[in-house]
Amino acid sequence: MEAKIFMARVADQAERYVDMVDFLEQIVDDSEGDVNTDVRNLLSVGFKNLISGQRSAWKTVQAIEQNKKYADYQSDCESYRGKIGEELASNCEKVINIVKDKCLQKAQEDEAKVFYLKMIGDYYRYTAESATGDQLAAVTENALKYYDEATKAGDNLKPYNSTKLGLALNFSVFYYELKNDSSKACSIAEESLNGAKEKIDEMDNEEARDALSIIELLKENLDLWKEEEA
Repeated sequence: MEAKIFMARVADQAERYVDMVDFLEQIVDDSEGDVNTDVRNLLSVGFKNLISGQRSAWKTVQAIEQNKKYADYQSDCESYRGKIGEELASNCEKVINIVKDKCLQKAQEDEAKVFYLKMIGDYYRYTAESATGDQLAAVTENALKYYDEATKAGDNLKPYNSTKLGLALNFSVFYYELKNDSSKACSIAEESLNGAKEKIDEMDNEEARDALSIIELLKENLDLWKEEEA
């Protein structure tokens, strides 16, 4: 187990993220129960980096496609963007299946369940970035389902818990970007911020360090969305 964790870190340093995810999947398979927080953080890093290049590439090609200077090549760019989108969807599906079928099944603690349910919602949301038509509707609905389940699973977590705050951050972005519902996005962000503020004096140094950066992002989004509404 330790050797595989070490090799997952080596693959991360080597920017070999397909290999990193393969090592991490083996670690999850070999674990009798849920993995520890360090491995969960490695999962988060590995999965995010697995798709980050494709997300960036898709947006780059989209920007070129929409540039009037390159109108003659619009159909070529559209076809290429579609290819990248298929690769992105495939990798997101791989992540979702690992988390849903393996990680979540072994989760016992509420925080772990929130972590995994939120992650499933996130990767459906990332799939939606390049999806259209029926696929877009399906992945949007699935993202909503798992964000809702994560929210319910986190009912007993402290309001300043960083996993719970991260869920509120991403769920609010989901409503803003995919549902075009800035009012609901603001409501989720505001409720989360107010809950954290009420209990802020109870945080120890480690909790404060983890929570404050997410609180700042929630504040920035909330200010921006309220300004747009006004």
